[in-house]
Amino acid sequence: MNLLEQASFLLRITRSSDIVRRYFVVNGFDGALAMLGLIIGFLVSDAGDLTVIINVCVGAAIALGMSGLSSAYVSEAAERRRELGKLEEAMITDLHDSAHGEAAREVPLLIALVNGLAPLIISLLILLPLFLHQAGFSLPLPPLYAAIVVALLVIFLLGVFLGRISGVSWLRSGIQTLLVAVVTAALIYLFT
Repeated sequence: MNLLEQASFLLRITRSSDIVRRYFVVNGFDGALAMLGLIIGFLVSDAGDLTVIINVCVGAAIALGMSGLSSAYVSEAAERRRELGKLEEAMITDLHDSAHGEAAREVPLLIALVNGLAPLIISLLILLPLFLHQAGFSLPLPPLYAAIVVALLVIFLLGVFLGRISGVSWLRSGIQTLLVAVVTAALIYLFT
């Protein structure tokens, strides 16, 4: 069994696929809104040094990733140990070396990786226009504005993903998440 099949099997026997999907969306959304907030904050404060902006945003992206990784691992490991203990008690046997025991050890790591990588990767995607501009590529918009457009697009796509999962209008769901981003941007402009 290859690595993806093994991960799929472990998620299936623990019924954790929904958790992974939720963590991806929730922490991805957090990463996108955090980057949007930082970029708008730099824009309204008229910060001119792109290297400083990139360093601050990358630092925040790494912190979001580490927070997601560590918090999900700690909480999911505790939950999986608890569930394994209840199953062992019901079956009156030690399941440490079983598929359920392996799942109790491996699933928290899988969930933690998704929870940590989602905000990191989405944040770096949003920062791509800044990296490209710094590398000398010509962009159709100034780099901070281009990053805002990418952030809004990513947030819209997360909404589309949620709409497809829930079986509701993907367009409506995408517009709802986009509205959250626009309200967030307006609040930042209003209070900075």
